[in-house]
Amino acid sequence: MALSRFGIMGAGVAAALAGGMTAGPALAETCPAATTCDTTVVFGVSAAQGLAISVPDGPVGIGTGAPGDQISGPLGSVTVSDARAALNATWVATVSGTSFTTGGGSGAETIPAGAISYWSGPATSTTGAGTFVPGQPNAASAEHLYAPYTAFSKTSGAGSNSCTWNPTIVVNIPGGAVAGTYTGTIRHSVA
Repeated sequence: MALSRFGIMGAGVAAALAGGMTAGPALAETCPAATTCDTTVVFGVSAAQGLAISVPDGPVGIGTGAPGDQISGPLGSVTVSDARAALNATWVATVSGTSFTTGGGSGAETIPAGAISYWSGPATSTTGAGTFVPGQPNAASAEHLYAPYTAFSKTSGAGSNSCTWNPTIVVNIPGGAVAGTYTGTIRHSVA
């Protein structure tokens, strides 16, 4: 049986459609002259890695003092990065600490967390919209590290944001402390 030229073309089009060739978008609306004709457009905004906190690499040295002295020094930059792109992009960064020990960590070789204080100071940099609030804006508001408390927070705003601060660690060396290099941990988290 012979196929006409149009029959061959029709068979080719049918085969192409069956093979996954798609037609163009359907017309959404037809509008008369001198009126507007609308097309709805959709796109997505994706969130990146979410909410995270970064802290300085240790060990961080803050100085040396004699028994009964107070010493202090900066911890280094702490940064909260919020890439959730949330409508309510608020967060709270929390800080706590351990006791500091030297040698074998006996009672005489331990400075308790209650003798270690922390103050956040103001933000050194921020990005994004909203209100960033230091937990301890100045030295007078320093808090002891024996329990977790707020280091910094973001209380309003939407979208991605970040906040960096450089907290100060203050050590009240007990009068009975023995000589040595004391080591402990400052812990930050964000939620």
